[in-house]
Amino acid sequence: METREAEASTSVVYLDYNATAPLRPEALAAMLPILQGVGNSSSPHALGQRAARAVDIARRQLADLIGCSPGEIIFTSGATEANNLALGATAGRGGQMVTGATEHPAVLEAARAVSASSGAGLTILPVDSAGRIDLPTLSSALRRGPVSVVSVMAANNETGVLSDLSEVIELAHQAGALVHTDATQMVGRLSIDLSDLGVDLLSLSAHKFGGPQGVGALFIRRGISLPYTPLLIGGGQEKGWRAGTLNVAGVVGMGAAAASAATELTAEVARTAALRNRLEASLLAKIPGSRVNGDRKHRLPGVTSITFPGAPADALISSMPDVAVSDGSACSSGAPGPSHVLLAMGLSYADAESTLRFSLGYATTNEHIDYAIAATVGAVQRVQTALHVPSAPA
Repeated sequence: METREAEASTSVVYLDYNATAPLRPEALAAMLPILQGVGNSSSPHALGQRAARAVDIARRQLADLIGCSPGEIIFTSGATEANNLALGATAGRGGQMVTGATEHPAVLEAARAVSASSGAGLTILPVDSAGRIDLPTLSSALRRGPVSVVSVMAANNETGVLSDLSEVIELAHQAGALVHTDATQMVGRLSIDLSDLGVDLLSLSAHKFGGPQGVGALFIRRGISLPYTPLLIGGGQEKGWRAGTLNVAGVVGMGAAAASAATELTAEVARTAALRNRLEASLLAKIPGSRVNGDRKHRLPGVTSITFPGAPADALISSMPDVAVSDGSACSSGAPGPSHVLLAMGLSYADAESTLRFSLGYATTNEHIDYAIAATVGAVQRVQTALHVPSAPA
């Protein structure tokens, strides 16, 4: 671990793993021979078949991490493509699509686009103040008519709140609907066993668990019927689901990262949860009026969303340039206004704009947390003083 921490460390304390995790040394080591070599994994000659074997190993490594068969994995450019592919395919079954108000834009916007192009209805479910899907409302939506798919993220990218996937799956399957989950934030951070969990489709991205950017996968449970049209049309790669020459180096890096994450998963869950809890407790104690957003029991081990009333997130981030944190989803950073996730949970506009997300990972150290605590406390005090915000009662 000491070597890994040294290799992943920079002059900036990095606490933005939900945006992207540092590349694991194991992933880099696996990718270098591929990048320095040659061979198309679809070619019949020896170099092509060597690349194909490397892809097969990576597919098996990823399958082992999430508990499925290698044949149920389709490689993509990332979770956004996987989400689009999954929702587009399920729309062909007829019936409406159902998703949640706090989903990532890669699901919400894809669902809206698929609904508009296919004529399928779309129901967006509310969440409670803890950030979890309201199950009675889901039941009601399922009773109103045929539903093609229920898409609920496994773990929220802004708050880390975990969905009650087992309940969602049971309700959806009883109504004849498939279940898709964007598990981008959960894979490699919490145990997933798809041989036991009844989800039908699952999307993921390599760069959330220490693989390279620009590669991901869609799990499609064997046996489900999907009258799909591929997003990318050309060759017959990935069983016809995704045309185009495979990103062999990216796939191999993702496989190596998956194998590394699987080996360390149990210990990392406990370690990152302890670091997160210390960060959270210190900030709440030192900054009067601050509060944590979302369900504090059902969430990812390394994520906390904290509101600092009267201290706009953009000003806080500017005030501590040597700590990398986020004001929400990296994929929504160019969108005007505060987080749609926090607004859906009932936060006011002002509080949603005064919220930071801290996300920890495999290379986060105790020293990083100590530095981040001091930097955040100082930033909040400076910003609140500059804006003449009165001190909140302790």
